[in-house]
Amino acid sequence: MSPVSLLLLVLPLVSAQTYHWGPCPTPKVQPGFNLQQYLGRWYEIEKLPASFARGQCIEANYALRGDGTIRVLNSQFYKEKVRTAEGTAVVPDLREPAKLGVSFSYFTPYSPYWILTTDYSSVAVVYSCTDILHIFHVDYAWILGRSRFLPPQTVNYAKQLLVSEGINIFRMKATNQTGCKD
Repeated sequence: MSPVSLLLLVLPLVSAQTYHWGPCPTPKVQPGFNLQQYLGRWYEIEKLPASFARGQCIEANYALRGDGTIRVLNSQFYKEKVRTAEGTAVVPDLREPAKLGVSFSYFTPYSPYWILTTDYSSVAVVYSCTDILHIFHVDYAWILGRSRFLPPQTVNYAKQLLVSEGINIFRMKATNQTGCKD
């Protein structure tokens, strides 16, 4: 099968994602990342499109499990219902604790979940990228906040960080966090 044929088969699967030609960028991650401080609730402020997160009031809650893995509980209001998805995050290499892997199924491999920066108390910038046969890559980026709304200058700082790391944010959109219940 030619690369073009393969691309035509895979393209419908990634239509709700953000994809680019070539390999994944390799952005720098948070130095000295402290997982304990990162745990807890984060609200999605803006993101690159993702088929699994199309609703509003999107949030993620991270908690340490007894076995050392991290419970990831995502929730969103979509099609008149609160929908949740539970996953597992791991730190594959303790020398790089800001590079996590996340999976929402026993049948799928861990996807990259890299914390590029966080102050732990108000904002975090997260990036994920998967290389498809070295032909193109699918990436995700999130600006997260400890509150449902961040000051515009904080969002602009986060976007500039992504751009400076070679991440295309052209399709980045704000998440609707109005009228949400805590």
